Amino acid sequence: MAAFTGKVVLITGGARGIGAEVARRLRTRGAHLVLIDVDSLPLRELAAELGGDEYVVAVAADVRDFAAMEIAVAQGIERFGGIDIVVVNAGIASYGSVLAVDPAAFRRVIEVNLVGCFHTVRAALPSVIERRGYVLIVSSVAAYLAMPGMAAYDAAKAGVEHFANALRLEVAHRGVGVGSAHMSWIDTSLVRESFADLPAVARALAELPRPIRKTTSVQTCAARFERGIERRARRINVPAWVGALRWLRPLLQTPFAERANGKTIPIWLPEMDAEVAGLGRSLSARTQALSED
Repeated sequence: MAAFTGKVVLITGGARGIGAEVARRLRTRGAHLVLIDVDSLPLRELAAELGGDEYVVAVAADVRDFAAMEIAVAQGIERFGGIDIVVVNAGIASYGSVLAVDPAAFRRVIEVNLVGCFHTVRAALPSVIERRGYVLIVSSVAAYLAMPGMAAYDAAKAGVEHFANALRLEVAHRGVGVGSAHMSWIDTSLVRESFADLPAVARALAELPRPIRKTTSVQTCAARFERGIERRARRINVPAWVGALRWLRPLLQTPFAERANGKTIPIWLPEMDAEVAGLGRSLSARTQALSED
C-alpha cells in the first residue's frame, strides 16, 4: 500500500483520540472512511470536518453489538464498494484492583475491547479478504507488561494481541496482512481522565524512569500508525522502546522481577482503590455516561 488514494478504511473508536487523528491523516492521503463510534455527536462533527458523505460513512454503533457492526460494514461497502483496511481501535479502561473494581465495569471492558474486536473483524473480514487488505488491531503495552489495578484492560489487550496472532495465521494465505499496535501512555481522553480521577496512579508513575512515564502525543502516535498501516506492519510500538518489552516479557514475569517492580504497589494500590470508592464508579465519567445512554 504505497498510497491510500481510493482505499476504504474502517476505524472503530473513530470519533476522537487516536482513531480520529488516524482518520484525518488517511483522509488527507485520499482514503475513504467508515468511522464507527458509540459517541454520535463528535462522530458527526468529525465526518463533517473530513468532507461529509462524499468521503465518510459515519455510523453510531456499539462494537459489542455484532448485528450493528454488520450493518455498519454493509453501509460502507454499499457506499464505497468494499473495505481495504480495518483499524480496530475502540477501547475503554476500568478503575480499581480485582477486589475493588465493579464487576459490571470489568465485564464491559472485556466486551468492548476483546469481544468488540472480534465483532469488528468478523463483520469486515470477507471484504478485506476480497481486496487482499490489512487489519490493524490496537492492543497496548499492557499486552507485554501487566499493570496492577488494570486487570480487565491487561486481560483484554493481551487477548487482542493473541487474536491478531491467530488471525494472521488464518488469513496470510489469502493475501491479508494483520498487525497489532502497542502503545504506552498516549495523550488521549482515556489517559487524561484516568489521571484526573486517580491521583494515586499519577503519583506512582512519577516514581518511574522518565521514558516510561512520558506521555506521547496523539499526533505522534497516529503518525506511527499511518506508517505502519502503509507498510502492513506486523507490530507497531509507540514509543519505539515499547517493542523491547515484548522480548523482555519472560524476564519481567519472573518472581525476582515482580518483587523488584512491586515494592511500591502495597502503598499506592490501596490509595487508588480508596479513590475509586470515593468516585463511586469504576469507569471514567464520560464512559459511564455513554454506557447509560
